[in-house]
Amino acid sequence: MNRINIKLQEKKKLLSIYFTAGFPNLNDTVSIIEELEKSGVDMIEIGLPFSDPLADGPTIQDSSTIALENGMTTKLLFEQLKNIRKTVKIPLLIMGYFNPILQFGVEEFCQKCAEIGIDGLIIPDLPLEVFEDEFKVIFEHHNLKNIFLITPQTSEERIRKIDNLSDSFIYMVSSSNTTGSQNSFGKTQQNYFDKVAKMNLKNPQIVGFGISNKETFSEATKHQKGAIIGSSFVNYLKNNEIRSIEKYIKPLIQ
Repeated sequence: MNRINIKLQEKKKLLSIYFTAGFPNLNDTVSIIEELEKSGVDMIEIGLPFSDPLADGPTIQDSSTIALENGMTTKLLFEQLKNIRKTVKIPLLIMGYFNPILQFGVEEFCQKCAEIGIDGLIIPDLPLEVFEDEFKVIFEHHNLKNIFLITPQTSEERIRKIDNLSDSFIYMVSSSNTTGSQNSFGKTQQNYFDKVAKMNLKNPQIVGFGISNKETFSEATKHQKGAIIGSSFVNYLKNNEIRSIEKYIKPLIQ
């Protein structure tokens, strides 16, 4: 069974952390992953930097720019991660835009992910229909979970179609804004969380965008299985040493 599915069976709210590969320094990727696992994180999203990250707010855009300037590439990321399963056991996902994956070659990209122990991919700009028609077979062959995103604007019909096509979790974007653009949830978002919870989907949901502290983590996971923190953690990395990551994570999960 895929590590993501095993993790989702645990009787707890899950904390997933996003960071950009190659940031703040080119060779920090493995150290950050190892420290996150030691600190008690449940899943990790490794950001594949891209020059035009449309869904990302200023913090992650800036980290992506720095990572590219540092020399991060898809090939180098795979090289950095080639031995990651010797030290890390929790689920690892790569989050990135489709263009670099397409340039690398979708089949080859998925094969490399399988070889090094990546469990899933989050590709915000890969249309559901294109995935279903062209790439679903490839993902399944390599035991990779494709994680789809929904937003408050996604219709119930579309959500159910995504649910039917998914077999791990659904990435529930908390708002239509870019990442990192808020630090609390209003009534509209709470209604959205409640509405999706009442749909009784077969796949659990993990909430992303706008989660930065214990309060927003608790709000986001009241009805949903877990939450993802990205911009807040990336900002922490910018100003603190990797060995201090536990100081950031512990207050979130205690």
